[in-house]
Amino acid sequence: MNAALEPAVDERIARTSPLRKLLARPELGSVVGALAVLVFFAFAADGFLRAASLSTVLYASSTIGIMAVPVALLMIGGEFDLSAGVLVTSSALVSSMFSYQMTANTWVGVGVSLLVTLAVGAFNGFVLTRTKLPSFIVTLGTFLMLTGMNLGFTKLIDDTVSTKSIADMEGFPSARAVFASTLTFGGVDLKVTVLWWLGLVALGSWILLRTRAGNWIFAVGGNADAARAVGVPVARTKIALYMGVALGAWISGQHLLFSFDAVQSGEGVGNELIYIIAAVIGGCLITGGYGSAVGSAVGALLFGMTSKGIVFAEWNPDWFKFFLGAMLLLATLLNAWVRKRAEASK
Repeated sequence: MNAALEPAVDERIARTSPLRKLLARPELGSVVGALAVLVFFAFAADGFLRAASLSTVLYASSTIGIMAVPVALLMIGGEFDLSAGVLVTSSALVSSMFSYQMTANTWVGVGVSLLVTLAVGAFNGFVLTRTKLPSFIVTLGTFLMLTGMNLGFTKLIDDTVSTKSIADMEGFPSARAVFASTLTFGGVDLKVTVLWWLGLVALGSWILLRTRAGNWIFAVGGNADAARAVGVPVARTKIALYMGVALGAWISGQHLLFSFDAVQSGEGVGNELIYIIAAVIGGCLITGGYGSAVGSAVGALLFGMTSKGIVFAEWNPDWFKFFLGAMLLLATLLNAWVRKRAEASK
């Protein structure tokens, strides 16, 4: 039979091999890297695989992962946020100072903080979509403004660089239980931030893979003009993504506050780079349109294993940044290789 007369197979219903599906996953490179780091520190650091040690690793990972998930979604949408780190501190400061100055239940401060933090996220998205300026410029401006406001308002209201303790205020115990408690499973202590982190990973994955909004995020990050041409609400999608980052900052900020009952106004500077690094290690591209929430979680886990593994191995912690940079480069190269193999196998 003439091959030219054979019906073409629709690629949408063509069978895909398990290997090809695996190579197409954006988090593959980070998973391979995480397994390598786990095995390495299992031999290099005594006690690394103990339950208590792994609990510490999970806690360190969760404090990064809570922010890495919404930052990853934003990067898939083609943008990034340089104000994410200081916004965490801003969220904690608003909650603390409002409750203290108004002598209100701490939950009132938590609610006000949520509204203020979401407003900052909406501001970033609105300015970005209205002015068409690069997200680097917009969020750098917000970063500088928030850094100054955090310090300025704290000194103006509290006459110092840190907030007053709210540990004795009404509602503090219940708020600490929600944002900063320690749970025990089988004799192992686990911070509640791990549950927040896993919940955000599940929510982010559901949005990306099971909703129309997820299709919009990938489309906007891949080609915003083409997405707009087929009816995707580009502006609304980007504003929602920035508000998602703000939601993560609010959760992280409340954890910071209710863990220590006071906040230093200068905290958070530089953490935005850690969130971006975790997302990139997890498979997100700076150019947008590619990545996953699960990948960001693995990137955060890799970060947690490295930071705590160096401590357990009793190495000089000054080398941590070196290992972090090396992981970033290796993960990026591995992700690029995986993408090329996936595209070549299509």
